[in-house]
Amino acid sequence: MDLGLQQKVALVTGASSGIGRACAIELAREGANVCLVARDPARLEAAAREVRALGCEAETVSCDLATEDGCRRAFAAADARFHRVDILVNCAGAARQADVLSLDPSLIDEALRLKTYGYLRLAQLVIPGMRERRWGRIVNIAGGAGTSPTPANLPVSFANVTVLNLTRALSDAVSADGVLVNAICPGLTDTPRARRLSGPAGAQAAGGDIEAALAEMGRRLPAGRIAQPEEIARMACFLASEACTYAQGNAIYMDGGARRGIP
Repeated sequence: MDLGLQQKVALVTGASSGIGRACAIELAREGANVCLVARDPARLEAAAREVRALGCEAETVSCDLATEDGCRRAFAAADARFHRVDILVNCAGAARQADVLSLDPSLIDEALRLKTYGYLRLAQLVIPGMRERRWGRIVNIAGGAGTSPTPANLPVSFANVTVLNLTRALSDAVSADGVLVNAICPGLTDTPRARRLSGPAGAQAAGGDIEAALAEMGRRLPAGRIAQPEEIARMACFLASEACTYAQGNAIYMDGGARRGIP
């Protein structure tokens, strides 16, 4: 299938690691030029080298997307280099976890500032140009925690459920203008962050072996394994493509079948 991404311009946040990095590289595989945004300049440049090795142009922006200034800097860099943004993949944001019975509400504020407000601000910045060109794609990476909170992940859950609501509201506002907005909700995915947060606890029961712990977590899923970042990225590429023409305001769960309910 030709996704029609040759020479498209993508702005990808959280692009230095994990799912965001995988999205940037997969978009480049399909021929898109990419502006990669994250906080760590060294890891950003390493990801950008992979994009360039695929024959595509790459721009990097190290900034804090929890701030309005950071969002404006990211958009301005993409616009200055490529003169437009066709695709926005919002993937920045890793909320801290805490037990609900002792949770400091400031952790919820922190999660919303980076994920919800950052996603909203960047969407507001890219949408005018997309509407003018009558074509654009926004893919918000949310997470299964948005509809499946636990006592330990409330900041994550709050941020993700607001992203789901933001996705639907943006979609309703701009779908008729050729701008499609959708969300992906990954479950447990083999990323550095998942290894930091999920691995150590499970590894205690697996003799200190994080690989074995993650494999055991995967076996509990209907899919029998956890996801790889590239699998999430391939879905993002489809939602960002010309082949995707009639998907609006959706939340696509890529959680190995863990979610049982109907929206």
